[in-house]
Amino acid sequence: MPTSLLVFLGLSLLFAAILWFRHRSKQQKRKRLLSTRLTPEQREVVARLVPIVRRMPEPLRLKLEGKMHLFLDQVTLRAKNGLELTEEMQLSIAAQACLPVVNSPVWYDTLRNVLIYPTTFFAQRDKHEGHVVQEHDMHMLGESWDRGPVVLSWESALQGGLDDKDGHNVVIHEFAHQRDSLTGHTNGIPVLRKGQDYVGWEKAMLHAYHDHVTRLENGQATLIDPYGATNHQEFFAEAIVTFFEKARSMRREEPALYAQLSELLALDPAEWD
Repeated sequence: MPTSLLVFLGLSLLFAAILWFRHRSKQQKRKRLLSTRLTPEQREVVARLVPIVRRMPEPLRLKLEGKMHLFLDQVTLRAKNGLELTEEMQLSIAAQACLPVVNSPVWYDTLRNVLIYPTTFFAQRDKHEGHVVQEHDMHMLGESWDRGPVVLSWESALQGGLDDKDGHNVVIHEFAHQRDSLTGHTNGIPVLRKGQDYVGWEKAMLHAYHDHVTRLENGQATLIDPYGATNHQEFFAEAIVTFFEKARSMRREEPALYAQLSELLALDPAEWD
């Protein structure tokens, strides 16, 4: 066998071994992080700033703590405009961000950065008027980009965590978009749970969406925030927020939608104490 071929085979085996060890090390680290618990002091902070966690069954709370450790190891939280990042801020955001994936195998694999502004921030958007495109600034509470980053107003993130029954939560909303985008498209059709029927999902979502839009057009009150009428992806994000914060009302008023979200997330918050 030629020497050059032997060298090539040796280098290939070495490269394969390096990749295997890296993968194994990464998996071991992930397993370790998922089994790591919060300290009593950290647990108290989360219970105070994100009270929905207090209602979760203990096995789910422990899973959430592990997901929070994985999240904070992977994602860098960057404070902007003079905001000072604290551990309490990190714990609050991580707890809320991990709720949509706490009992699910899917994960925010591509997310690396979360930008946090003190309050509302400006985002530049294009406005089309005929053939003319104009740039203008919009006041934002949060936004989510495919493959990251997520941008948040800390003022809104804090309030959303503290009030877990008002149907408004900017962190859950933006991370619902992150979950939605795991298919490669943010369109209100997320990666469904294994065995979950797409036809049933589409039927429940479209029926609830059209009913939501009709109610708004007729001046009627809606369970899901009116912003959900913007399009399918915003309806999905707002439905996730309502699922967590007004679970019993959703189960009563939108049983098919609640059942689909419950299957997707493997959660049943209407039964949480």
